[in-house]
Amino acid sequence: MTIAHHLDDATVLRYAAGDLDEAFAIVVSSHVAMCDQCRKAVRDAETAGGLLMEDVSPAPLGEGAFERMMERIETVGEEGSIRAKAKPPAPAQPGLPAPLARYIGSSLEDVKWRTVAPGVRKCDISLPTKTGSSLFLLQINSGMSIPEHGHGGDEMTLVLKGAYRDEFGRFGAGDIADLDEHIEHQPHVEPDGPCTCLVAAQTPTRFRGLLMRLLQPVFGI
Repeated sequence: MTIAHHLDDATVLRYAAGDLDEAFAIVVSSHVAMCDQCRKAVRDAETAGGLLMEDVSPAPLGEGAFERMMERIETVGEEGSIRAKAKPPAPAQPGLPAPLARYIGSSLEDVKWRTVAPGVRKCDISLPTKTGSSLFLLQINSGMSIPEHGHGGDEMTLVLKGAYRDEFGRFGAGDIADLDEHIEHQPHVEPDGPCTCLVAAQTPTRFRGLLMRLLQPVFGI
C-alpha cells in the first residue's frame, strides 16, 4: 500500500498529547495503523513529549488530590470508557484497520448502510462518550462526484477502499484528508469501484449550491 497523503504535523502532536476528541482520535488511530510514516511521527512526538516532561519541575499536590483522583477513576469505571464499551478486538479483514474494527466489526460487509442520496450510503457510528463531533462511514458509487463544498470546522476523511480525486490529488486506501474550515473541494470517485471512507467532522458539510444546501438535512452529511 502506497500512502501519499498524511496527517498534518499539528494533528500528530495533538494525537500524541491525547488532545483529540474521540471521533477524530479513532480516524487518526485507524490511519496510523495503516501508515508507517505517521506511526513513526506519532512515536517521535510521544518521545519528545516524554523528554519535556522530564524537565518539568515537580509541584506539590494540594490537599485531597489523591482522593479526588481516585474518585474520578471510580466514576469513569462506572460510566464506561472507550475501551470498555468498544467491541473487543477481532481479526479485521485486509485493509480494515484494527482501531476501527473495534467499533464496526471485522468486515465492511457487516455494516448496516442507509441510503442518503442516489449512489451515496452512510453508516453513523455511535460513540460511548459524548462528543461534539460526528463519526460515520460514507460509501459513494464509482464515477460519482460530490458537489463542491467546504466545512464549518475540522474534518478528517480516511479512505478505506476505492479512491477519489480532488484539487489536492488522488486519495486511495490509507490516504487521509486532514481538512479545516478554510478548505473547499469537489471529490470525484474513480470509475473502478465505490469509495468507502471513515469520516470525523465537527460540523455538517457546507455545500455551495442552493439546491444542495436545501437538501442538506436530508443527506445528513
